[in-house]
Amino acid sequence: MSADVVITDATFPDVERERAVAEALGASFELCDCRTPEDVAAAVKGAKVAVVQFAELNAEAVEGLAPDATVIRYGVGYNNLDVAAMNKRNIQGVYVPDYCTSEVADHTAAMILAKLRKLEAFDTSVRAGDWAAVKIAKPMKAFGNTKIGFFGFGRIAQAVAERLAPFGFQFLATDPMFDEAKNNPLKVKGVSFEELICESDCISLHAPATRDTIGRMNADAFAKMKSTSYVVNSARGDLIDETALATALTNGEIAGASVDVFLQEPLAADSPLRSAPNLTMSPHAAWYSDVAVESLQSLVADEITRALTGKSARRPIPGSKPTEIQEAL
Repeated sequence: MSADVVITDATFPDVERERAVAEALGASFELCDCRTPEDVAAAVKGAKVAVVQFAELNAEAVEGLAPDATVIRYGVGYNNLDVAAMNKRNIQGVYVPDYCTSEVADHTAAMILAKLRKLEAFDTSVRAGDWAAVKIAKPMKAFGNTKIGFFGFGRIAQAVAERLAPFGFQFLATDPMFDEAKNNPLKVKGVSFEELICESDCISLHAPATRDTIGRMNADAFAKMKSTSYVVNSARGDLIDETALATALTNGEIAGASVDVFLQEPLAADSPLRSAPNLTMSPHAAWYSDVAVESLQSLVADEITRALTGKSARRPIPGSKPTEIQEAL
């Protein structure tokens, strides 16, 4: 049998904070290095609390947890957790959606600005001995004439828009919850997805991965975009058809892209993105800062304490144990 509290995987320097709160309550603790779903299932068997970062916790793993266990995700999303299986066994799911809003917004804004000002292309040309600013830059719109389109306009997208607003950009957004008539100091225009991909000079992805959004940025979408436009993704790798993106970049259907999240992480050695031109990639790093790591681990340690003492979770996963979620809210 596993320890009472099991961390399946973690990329932090240490997990001593999490270990301390567990052991202070008399719970046994184990840090694992799970790489496969099978590793996870073996590691969490009998655990009262399972803490997961990037590993996949599938139905088999859920089945092995202790009755009324709690699963805590180190992060904003929870696509790697089988929430349906958790509900079936009355397993509470918890996540931390608010620890890195500023960091992701900063990273996303930086990717957008770098692409629109063609900083990488300039750098490459200078290193190659070229010195032709106009030749490299053209075409380049003034920011005041540039439309930034947001696919999803939640907390992080709004923070990105706030950072970009002083540059004079025009903003478009596609989001079923967006209400243009309500308080909208950023003057964001609500549009359909079709309008978004056709009109935007840069599309920033911020939607969750759902049946309606997975693979939405596909060959058809890229074909309808301006050849001078860009795609930036700091949300979910599932939103983009990566083969279609690589093809669109290779064929010049779009001008470029910046991607921080991928279908498979780490990025597969044979991924077509590795050889795609005009593509900037970062290793799922948008969330990171020293402060964000501190906040994330502190919040997870607090959730471990709540789980072991029978208290309501601070941020239950939507759709996980509906009765408890309603009470917690």
